[in-house]
Amino acid sequence: MSQSPISGKAYHEATKHSYLSVQIDPNYVDASTQPSPFKVYPKFYRRVKLNLNNPVHSFISLTSAITLEKIYKDSPYKLRVNPSAGALYPTEVYVQVRGIEGIVDGIYHLEVENNCLTLIYELIDDGLESYIIPGKSINGFIFLISCVYYRSSWKYQNRSMRYCLLDSGHHLGAVSASAFLHNKDIQLIFDFDKLALNSDLGFENKEFITACAVSGELQDKKIRHLRLKVPFVCGTDYFESNQFIEDAYQATALQKSRQQKIEYPQFDLDKDKFYQTVWNRRSVRRFRKESISQEDYLYIVQQLQQPIPTENYEQIEIYSVVHRVEGMTPGLYKGTYLVKTGNFNEKTGYLCINQAIAKDSAVTLFFVSDYLNYQTAMQIAGFLGQRLYLTSNYLGIQCSGIGAYYDDETQELLETNKDVLYGMVIGIQVGS
Repeated sequence: MSQSPISGKAYHEATKHSYLSVQIDPNYVDASTQPSPFKVYPKFYRRVKLNLNNPVHSFISLTSAITLEKIYKDSPYKLRVNPSAGALYPTEVYVQVRGIEGIVDGIYHLEVENNCLTLIYELIDDGLESYIIPGKSINGFIFLISCVYYRSSWKYQNRSMRYCLLDSGHHLGAVSASAFLHNKDIQLIFDFDKLALNSDLGFENKEFITACAVSGELQDKKIRHLRLKVPFVCGTDYFESNQFIEDAYQATALQKSRQQKIEYPQFDLDKDKFYQTVWNRRSVRRFRKESISQEDYLYIVQQLQQPIPTENYEQIEIYSVVHRVEGMTPGLYKGTYLVKTGNFNEKTGYLCINQAIAKDSAVTLFFVSDYLNYQTAMQIAGFLGQRLYLTSNYLGIQCSGIGAYYDDETQELLETNKDVLYGMVIGIQVGS
């Protein structure tokens, strides 16, 4: 990848939607040309079949599990615990396992389609720690999230890095949810040497690391860089490069994030019910124009305000356009503060590229940020999006993410000059 001056703000500005841009380029694609959504290593690699009755296996599996298979327009779709823009699933997960009984110390690729771990690198005195937390060793797990960006750019072109980063954040949220269910603490890390790691993992220009989550016992011990490069396997059956995305990724990988003292969330959730929520999470496509309770809405807001377990941080502000919440005045809210009253359901439908779910929902939410590190900000927005999905679904309220909206006009509605990173909707599903 070549050096480029493209900053996060410049990339975001260059990929904004407007009414005119969408009319000029409606972005139709031929579904028969979709690249493969699964990465698979050659059959001779050693594999560990994941047994859901084994707590360690279950912890790993639930970070990416396929939860539903369905046919859409004669094509099979395998839906997962993590949502993805257009169901394109650009994210991959690699897991370093160290000091866990029954599993060889090594770096594994999580082969989602077949629910197994594929050993791609056996550890000796080396490992991922030297790139991520130098001078430390982790007895436990390091989850690396990567993006095979062509799966997304095939459809979304230059804007696809937004979706890759949001999807990565959702995937971190899925890791966090599995950790909660298996009584494990995790820490998200965004600031580390992603470019060196991309090189040593052999990703060429076809895949890039976005973030990681660590879980386990931290020890003071020097671990060296990987002694060998990992053999390369392409994550799609064919590939078309996008230099703009590659340059933007590389440039935005170098900026440091804001820093904070790490705090851990405290969730009071029934784990059996939450497990079913994780397993049954779906993106809704149609809402009834029906209200949700104020109690449920305020509980959702409260959960979104829980700490995110990371030292690398970008502040995300959440604006809620309340359409139908019992006992609440319709209008624009920042948290629970009423910014301005009004019936904005037709406006939010228009802003979200005329998607009915944005006007028929109970609440339309927008995540905004004035960030230092674009990659971190987008992923935290996605992480909060996963938390919104699971909290809403836990209460029997449905949810969907919206990555397409008219950027500048949305800022005008919100009365902010901060970048709009994500839109989301919650409400009562048609047929429920």
